[in-house]
Amino acid sequence: MFVETLTTLTTTMGGNIISVMPLYTTLLMFLAEKTTGDGLKLMGAGLTGIGMIGASIGQGLVGYGACIAIGRNPETAPKITSTLIITAGFAESGAIYALVIAILLIFVA
Repeated sequence: MFVETLTTLTTTMGGNIISVMPLYTTLLMFLAEKTTGDGLKLMGAGLTGIGMIGASIGQGLVGYGACIAIGRNPETAPKITSTLIITAGFAESGAIYALVIAILLIFVA
């Protein structure tokens, strides 16, 4: 039953597991019959998905700006592409930090 509930939630939310992470942690809290502190710990780990959403928005804005710049001046495409890759790496580091914090909250705290 638990797997079917998670599958239904994921397909209902468009297949994005990050958007339903707080719901997963709430379900885990009730199904595992843990204490309130454990449930809050799992809820906090699920809410670190906000950091991943911010990184996704940042990468989208960087890609949008690069496409606009290349469209205006195609001769500078190699320089813009290398800058795009570096900037996307910086934006992705925020998502990686959020993932590390979520893992630490779940397994260490």
